[in-house]
Amino acid sequence: MKEKPSAGVRLDKWLWAARFYKTRADAREMVEGGKVHYNGQRSKPSKLVEVSAELTLRQGNDQRTVVIEAVSDKRGPATVAQQLYRETPESIEKREKVALARKMNALSMPHPDRRPDKKERRDLMKFKHSGDE
Repeated sequence: MKEKPSAGVRLDKWLWAARFYKTRADAREMVEGGKVHYNGQRSKPSKLVEVSAELTLRQGNDQRTVVIEAVSDKRGPATVAQQLYRETPESIEKREKVALARKMNALSMPHPDRRPDKKERRDLMKFKHSGDE
């Protein structure tokens, strides 16, 4: 991947090239929605990215903090895309803790063996709405 220091690359295009989001439209929506922070601040999708800038991005339940290592506007294979950034050790540790907590929470909650049938669903709805009256 070649670096373009003079022209620069838009934030949404870099996020797409680094394979954080499947489409540029998704990347743009996340930036506009405040899910991506550039150097600790909200930003616009048209923001030009720079090497060594810090990005904090949220994907579902996960929050990552990455440092931009290289700039590219071409979407390549995942192995090449991973060379565009480096995730901070604190971010990796925090993500692993949250994943473990989520896993432990899922183990403590009972899961039924099967989905309720029509009669059981009606009974559940009746029970849920009985206190609303």
